[in-house]
Amino acid sequence: MTESENIVAETAERIFADLADAQTINGSKDGAWKGPLWHALAEAGLPLSWVPEDCDGSGASLAEGFGVLSAAGRSALAVPLAETMLAGWLLAQAKIASPSDTMTVAPANPKDRIALNADGTLSGRARGVPFAKGARFIAVLAHGADGIAIALVAIASCRIDPGLNLADDPSDTVIFNNAKPLVLKPAPAGFDQTALMLMGAVTRSLQIAGALESMLEISVRYSNERVAFEKKISKFQAVQHNLAKLAGETSAALAAASSAADAIANAEAFDDALFLEAAAAKIRCAEAAEKGAAIAHQVHGAIGFTQEHILHRYSLRALAWRDDFGHESHWGVELGKLVAARGADELWPLVASR
Repeated sequence: MTESENIVAETAERIFADLADAQTINGSKDGAWKGPLWHALAEAGLPLSWVPEDCDGSGASLAEGFGVLSAAGRSALAVPLAETMLAGWLLAQAKIASPSDTMTVAPANPKDRIALNADGTLSGRARGVPFAKGARFIAVLAHGADGIAIALVAIASCRIDPGLNLADDPSDTVIFNNAKPLVLKPAPAGFDQTALMLMGAVTRSLQIAGALESMLEISVRYSNERVAFEKKISKFQAVQHNLAKLAGETSAALAAASSAADAIANAEAFDDALFLEAAAAKIRCAEAAEKGAAIAHQVHGAIGFTQEHILHRYSLRALAWRDDFGHESHWGVELGKLVAARGADELWPLVASR
């Protein structure tokens, strides 16, 4: 990580430590912490990290933005920072200026399609759109007769069917009923919905890996505090074995997510090699989320399931993030299709090149 990447990530971590402390948020019933947190993030330019300065953004690099996402995952952040960053990145592909307010992105499911009508309006349904209900704008990738377009749409012009994910964060269905975009431009050549899904998959992979880091830290600390049969449970071989497995899952997720993020940050196009990195990262991080959450809760016992304990803030979000922008089964099938299409002789060179 370069010095500038360190500075951006450290800025995010300081804001999260000051205004997004897990225990404070966990005890909050009115969500009053969200306003000051978002104000601080906006003042630092983090929500528009991936938006160039000529599109009213911060002009940070992809790598710097990925560092922010890792920090957000370690804080199990429950505000649309990642979604606004992703929306800004999508709008920037078509040189559309980003508004200085909360955004989300659609579609968030590989099987959903938004249609661009002949009159320039949008129609269709996008399921599982994170934080749609609380956002002000939505960046949309739409399919029209002349190709793919990118649009900035006011949430007020759409119908929102509220929903919740496992962590009780908004995961809504957005219905476009001839919605008129505020801005509409064609997507650049070669850019398609798969590229958006891959970027979203890596975003969620980094957040999952960050959450696993926190789950490991919390579990190790708890094992050194909890006493059973007159000794700390960290002294029991079974607990040590579980913590070692949790550390292994965390390391695997970090390696996969970081490698995919590095590939995107240095790639010129969303080619097969990048597809392999991003799809593999989402598959591995989703698997690590399932196994890691189970281990962390097993170490904590019943206390980890209570609303009063912070562990569920991390475990439930890591599990919920598995489904966004394609779950592991989807990417497993798509990765299999890619390998089959390239042929047996191309498999090893593709894998070995990463």
